[in-house]
Amino acid sequence: MAPPAAAAPAGRKSPATVLLLYVACAFMLLLLLTSYAPRLQPHANGRSLHRRLKLHPKNFPSSSSSSSASSGVVSGGSGGQHQQQHHAASFDPAIAELERRLDDKEWEREHYRLLHGDDEGGEPDDHMKEWEEFLKEEEDFINDDDRFNLADRIRALFPKIDVSPTDGFVSLDELTSWNLEQARASQHHRSAREMELYDKNGDGIVSFGAFNALRQESHGEGNMLGFPWWKEEHFNASDANGDGFLDKAEFNDFLNPSDSDNPKIINLLCRQEIRQRDKDGDGKLNFDEYFNGLHDHIHGYDDENADISHIGNMTVAKDRFSKLDKDNDGFISEHELEPVIDKLYLSERYYARQQAIHAISEADKDHDGRLTLDEMTENPYTFYGSVYLSDDDDYFHDEFR
Repeated sequence: MAPPAAAAPAGRKSPATVLLLYVACAFMLLLLLTSYAPRLQPHANGRSLHRRLKLHPKNFPSSSSSSSASSGVVSGGSGGQHQQQHHAASFDPAIAELERRLDDKEWEREHYRLLHGDDEGGEPDDHMKEWEEFLKEEEDFINDDDRFNLADRIRALFPKIDVSPTDGFVSLDELTSWNLEQARASQHHRSAREMELYDKNGDGIVSFGAFNALRQESHGEGNMLGFPWWKEEHFNASDANGDGFLDKAEFNDFLNPSDSDNPKIINLLCRQEIRQRDKDGDGKLNFDEYFNGLHDHIHGYDDENADISHIGNMTVAKDRFSKLDKDNDGFISEHELEPVIDKLYLSERYYARQQAIHAISEADKDHDGRLTLDEMTENPYTFYGSVYLSDDDDYFHDEFR
């Protein structure tokens, strides 16, 4: 007869009990780790912990770049071959002012010798507060909810944008106009600062001689427009009143021809496009010169009616050519090119509209093509994304910077 099985030793647990204990311990450890994991939920006031606003300069060019580049000019000339990265205007004028101050510091460092001469002692860094100190002070300000709350800022700006008509909604046209206003304010600021290099006596006007004497030293031979914009022909076209000097407004047109309403500058841009495409040298474009040089570029920037299937389409090209050829002589003259010159030299108005389209596409949650105050305050980084650089670039980026 087999002996009876020995009883389990006192205190020894069954395998099932041990397994349950292991599972319980693992679960408690998981809960503990989760409780200390960083949370990405927004604050009650709508601010996200992982999105810290951060000022940064507008990629100020080196001294070998053209003045147009420092003024933010983006040219579509030569079929867009001379375009540079464009920076969106800040949505908030308060942020724009902080960015201008930062940009001014970088510009002053870049042109310190031209402004102060070679005999001044010390380096530019000895005469200005360090960037790091400036950035820390201002970034602490814009990230302090008590001093700079994004939702409160949007509530304050909303009635200034909703003006045409005042109906409680921000339309595409209203947001475009607002963006354009901010862009032009920054553009005029940069032009006025640039003028300081050439207006040595401070009388508020610059002659071509004064400009030409310093332009190579300050900007070298760089040329972002696809043609020698610094030539006297361009200077004279910018001289709206014909007095031989450029005042601040004229100098702004000189640096930013694509944004000018001056008929002489518009005509100059048209003439330059004709010169670049005119293979037979007759001063105008025949259909072949138009089709092989301009058609696709003009059509590509027609954001209202662009259809990619029409690019390179001979029928579409002939139709557009005939519409531009107002006198039906079979050629396009410089004056006939004027209605589409803005498709070749993209202006701040173009970018202001693209910026507005992007913002509405991001914040318009009911898809009615316009923004309410709630939609804007609930999506603040759609409008303030242009000033922050996230520490987690894999998750967030800005389409306009």
